[in-house]
Amino acid sequence: MNDQNIHRLTHNGKEIILVGTAHVSRKSSELVDQVIAAEKPDTVCVELCKSRFESIKQKKDWQETDIIKVIRGKQVLLLLSQLLMASFQKKIAEKFGVIPGEEMLRAMDKAEEIGADIVLADREIRVTLLRTWRMMGMWGKIKLLSGVLLSSFSHKDITEEDIEKLKQGDALELALETFGQKLPEIKTTLIDERDKYLAHKIGHAPGSRIVAVVGAGHIPGTIKNIGKNVDLSDTNRIPPKSRWGRIFTWLISAAVIGLIVAGFLHSGSEASLNMIKWWMIANGALAGLGAIVVLAHPVTIAASIISAPITSLNPMIAAGWVAGMTEAILRKPRVKDFMNLRDDIATMRGFRHNKITRILLLVVFVNLGSSIGTFVAIPMMMRYLH
Repeated sequence: MNDQNIHRLTHNGKEIILVGTAHVSRKSSELVDQVIAAEKPDTVCVELCKSRFESIKQKKDWQETDIIKVIRGKQVLLLLSQLLMASFQKKIAEKFGVIPGEEMLRAMDKAEEIGADIVLADREIRVTLLRTWRMMGMWGKIKLLSGVLLSSFSHKDITEEDIEKLKQGDALELALETFGQKLPEIKTTLIDERDKYLAHKIGHAPGSRIVAVVGAGHIPGTIKNIGKNVDLSDTNRIPPKSRWGRIFTWLISAAVIGLIVAGFLHSGSEASLNMIKWWMIANGALAGLGAIVVLAHPVTIAASIISAPITSLNPMIAAGWVAGMTEAILRKPRVKDFMNLRDDIATMRGFRHNKITRILLLVVFVNLGSSIGTFVAIPMMMRYLH
């Protein structure tokens, strides 16, 4: 079988057939079916981890989400990123009548049909996303979230030719541009590290003939890394949170308190009271605005306004967490919110009205408002130093 998306190589006496696909392409699904039927491999490797496998098979659905646990575990941005990416993929898939990851499902079904072993060859999605997030700077995180958000709700018309381009040699660049990103941190963790992981899993798969189904963007890197020694424990390690980030937040808190004390010592109690007033107004108002934007409950808006000036001085807790917990208690997600989640994530209106995604957006927007409020308040407070 001759196709530009099929690549043949040998490693340690094994014949490996790599099939490059686009994850929402009907032609990719058909190609995978044809290759496995023709090659009759001993093993079929697929670019899936256990979590993604369960997700596309719908064995583990969003209904299992514990929103309170997500907030307490500080996993809001992780879950929100997964939902936004799922939203983008779902939008494309619905337009062309293809199930996201259908080519992987077809590969596994065909493997079972011919009695071949199945290997889930990709790194866990949670590890990939956390490594990406922890290795990025603040500006990179802002660009990533805004790019994914804009792409997910963009009304730009996507043609089937655009999807098929994902199977060409420049797929990596196209994939990154899809989310408006050209960040080294993203390329390293989303592409390069997974190329090595996939290559290791495929190269060590059982059998003498192996068909591996991976996204086309991973083909060059997988070929390059087949046969190389890869330390999977290193690529599976989740970097700790930045120590400098924690130090910076404590320094900001200390600076604000020091500013208020300096105002009292040098300009009197009235100056320090005015500083406190503007600190509360700037933090509270912008945090409350963040809650209003996502149509939060009035009590949640009040909780955001009240908590922001306090939490901004304590890096151990954030106003967004207070707001999220309050909203979750007042408007506890119902079964239908979980059932409708897959459809609601496809539109901005659905994202704002589904109680689960509203809580996730609420945490982000309130925290963002409170952070902006901190930097707005400081110059206003400094005016009272004489």
